Amino acid sequence: MNHKTQEPDIPQTSFSVNNDNLATSSDEVVEVSMWVDPICPFAWLTSRWLLEVEQVRPIKINFHIMSLSILNKDKKVPKQYRKLFEDGWGPVRVGIATEQAYGSEVLRDLYTALGKRIHLQKHAINTDLYLDALAEVSLPSTLAKAAQSSEFDEVLYSSHHAGMDPVGEDVGTPVIHVPGPDGQQIAFFGPVLSPAPKGQVAGRLWDGVVLVAGTPGFFELKRTRSADLIFD
Repeated sequence: MNHKTQEPDIPQTSFSVNNDNLATSSDEVVEVSMWVDPICPFAWLTSRWLLEVEQVRPIKINFHIMSLSILNKDKKVPKQYRKLFEDGWGPVRVGIATEQAYGSEVLRDLYTALGKRIHLQKHAINTDLYLDALAEVSLPSTLAKAAQSSEFDEVLYSSHHAGMDPVGEDVGTPVIHVPGPDGQQIAFFGPVLSPAPKGQVAGRLWDGVVLVAGTPGFFELKRTRSADLIFD
């Protein structure tokens, strides 16, 4: 059951709080990059949060592709994940082919179309999934062929490493890159959310996440996830 509560009237801040390690408040739109694998439910929820943040903070989210299949290809993984990572090559290949042909803005729309089907509708990862999602965002059905092709794998690996290498090992997705002072990038894994916050609550979380991520010497904040994922 959903319960709506009235949010307090708190003045809106911009992309970050005033901190010596981060860009200070400004009306300038800040480009933020997120690396996602369409099969990851945690990335899906974080992406929905970031789209909420866009509505209350001057940021613009650019989506890029990483791959859990690449990340785990040389690792021993539990049996229940093996098929998922095998099937996972398809969505990221279709995604990277779309980005190459039409750019990040179109990838953003395709990611949403894929994510709705995978995480909300529990659609199987197969050709019908790609065709349905491509049709929703008016993209040619021929892009679905990329799922079974290695044609874009070199670009896929490059995109994956561009997102993951700055964060380090032993993380997955979501990964976010935020510009810091003098153009340097602040890269971090997370946050892991369920459900995705909305409105000013989403904005205040963004302020806090950017604050801690931009603090020198800060590495980790974590607690056990004690509830099922909530997609709303």
